Amino acid sequence: MSDRRFFSHPRWTIAKREINALSREKTIVLAICIQLFIAGFSSFLVVGLTSLYDPQSVDGSNIEVAVSGDVEQELLEASTEVQGVSVQRIATRDDALELFDNGDVDAVISTSSIPAGGASKVQVEAAVPAEDLRTTLIVVTIRELLTELERLERVDRVDYLEQAPVEVPQDVGSSSYFGFTYTILLPLLLFLPAFISGSIVVDSLTEEIEQGTLELLRVSPVSLVDIVDGKAVGMIAIAPIQAGVWMLLLRFNGTSIQNMWLILLFVTAITTLTVVVGTTLGVVTGQRRQAQLLYSLLAVLLFGSTLVLPEHPASTVALLAVDSATIVTLGHVVAFTALAIGLYLLVRQYVSHLDAESL
Repeated sequence: MSDRRFFSHPRWTIAKREINALSREKTIVLAICIQLFIAGFSSFLVVGLTSLYDPQSVDGSNIEVAVSGDVEQELLEASTEVQGVSVQRIATRDDALELFDNGDVDAVISTSSIPAGGASKVQVEAAVPAEDLRTTLIVVTIRELLTELERLERVDRVDYLEQAPVEVPQDVGSSSYFGFTYTILLPLLLFLPAFISGSIVVDSLTEEIEQGTLELLRVSPVSLVDIVDGKAVGMIAIAPIQAGVWMLLLRFNGTSIQNMWLILLFVTAITTLTVVVGTTLGVVTGQRRQAQLLYSLLAVLLFGSTLVLPEHPASTVALLAVDSATIVTLGHVVAFTALAIGLYLLVRQYVSHLDAESL
């Protein structure tokens, strides 16, 4: 009997009404369908998306580069450390450009050694296609080739340094698909519903205020706190539900995801924070356009400010998903959860104060 009374409370009625109203919001339904499509067909989409994220992840691509000048040998040595590139020596830059114009090579690199005091500098000029489907891939490959050339030059000239350089950790290698899936795709699918929930709360509250229906609700035996609770709880609940579905679909498509319950707790905390921001702006401003603009700006600023944290929220999700959580990772989950609960209680107290003043 007590359970029936608990779930028949006005706040739950309002929460169910808010969730049912989402089916009439075409923009929200479209966003959910897009996320569903990405999660449901992730094993296929990740191949194309990864090629945009890291063009060199495309197998079978080989870039032909013609080199000429004073640093040909060094470029040949650098090319042995870069995958997907073949370097051939050409006598002069003009001959190399002729091959480039004829389509026999994909790019041209001409080098020259310029005296600089007691040492010398390497000047590099590169020519790549201006408008070509492979331009991005060629540019990325040339950049890696020149980066490797710079590294080799630094090693050769280490004796001329006054201070010993810092040792660079050995490159252990990693899969582009692995990095993209866990650091880009998974956080995107999990955090997008959280920010959408905050935006929906802004719309819902300001619409009630602008249309005058909020006052009608308060005439009934429903307090302002119950109204805010109902709207907030509905939007907080829907985000982790979506996140859980997305993770199950990713696992169905072969993406292993560990610590799902901790991830859902973390997503719930992030969602609560966005809903708190949306609720505060909606109650304070009472105007939809103004509140939505402020919410968008604050969401960007607050999410951007997480860069100063010991660990970015996207990294927290990735580390939990691959079962490599550290003390900092678990600390982030606990801290965000405590912060979300604390701020939500403060907003409820503020709304309760407004309700008492209006009465």
